[in-house]
Amino acid sequence: MRPVRYLKVTTVDAAVAATRAAPDAAFVAGGTSLLDLMKLDVLEPAELVDVNALPLGKIEVAHDGLHVGALVRNSDLARHPDVVARYPLLSEALLAGASPQLRNMATVGGNLLQRTRCSYFRDPATPCNKRAPGAGCGALDGYNRMHAVLGTSDKCIAAHPSDMCVALLALDAVVHTRGPAGPRQIPIADFHILPGEHPERESVLAQGELVTGVSLPARPGFEQSRYLKVRDRASYAFALVSVGAALRIEDGLVREARIALGGVGTKPWRAVEAERLLVGQRPERAAFTRAAEAALAGAKPRKHNAFKVPLARRAIVRALATVKGAA
Repeated sequence: MRPVRYLKVTTVDAAVAATRAAPDAAFVAGGTSLLDLMKLDVLEPAELVDVNALPLGKIEVAHDGLHVGALVRNSDLARHPDVVARYPLLSEALLAGASPQLRNMATVGGNLLQRTRCSYFRDPATPCNKRAPGAGCGALDGYNRMHAVLGTSDKCIAAHPSDMCVALLALDAVVHTRGPAGPRQIPIADFHILPGEHPERESVLAQGELVTGVSLPARPGFEQSRYLKVRDRASYAFALVSVGAALRIEDGLVREARIALGGVGTKPWRAVEAERLLVGQRPERAAFTRAAEAALAGAKPRKHNAFKVPLARRAIVRALATVKGAA
């Protein structure tokens, strides 16, 4: 049995100081992912810094958007009336994730930092560059049905698992942090990192930097947004493909589009070219199909996950058609 130190902090400054002083420490809030990985011997922090007492559990509503504290539970955020009305995509994404029991414990900050569900990452007996840099990637030529087809490298093809992050990406969220260098505001598009040569790095966070919250802007069209998740079973399953979509339609034309994908990327994936192709077009199936083709143009499927490419195209068309119907 490995001994693990435990420290409970009551201020953000104390949390930052604790992990800065102990590089082998980890923040713990809901613990729904971290404790899992510790039991599997995938993660081995020597100290857990409990941040649950920090004043980061509020949802603040303003005319120009929403600010969500990092300790807000997923279930509370999903059911919040302003989220349901102004950002239905986010509510639907949260409710599509995990189980009610896990959503009651999981936090917004923890979800942002959720680790991949790649079976090679979660099994210390197999090679994984994300878990042990330089060990190799067992998924490249192994069983890779659940793995990514976008943003991959020859070091890692693990798919990002979060539903919430896909929604936040489509909604142009900004992540707020506090670290040894002070506070930062990071657009979520820049928050997660592609694996490249260093798949062990998954975000731009520095050692000791704590996520304190997320802000969402108020923009026309976000009320007409939807989340579509395709998975092996109806609940408690990770996405094969997911789509977060929003459209602003005026005078019969798409004036602004948002498309984010999950289950297919090594990070939450924004389909920027697909969005561009939709602007100025009539919201019809032909335009949706062209956008879907563009979204998967750079896909690099492997032996077992090639089905994700046509599946993602169809899911994008369906999600956009659903948003059009809601608008």
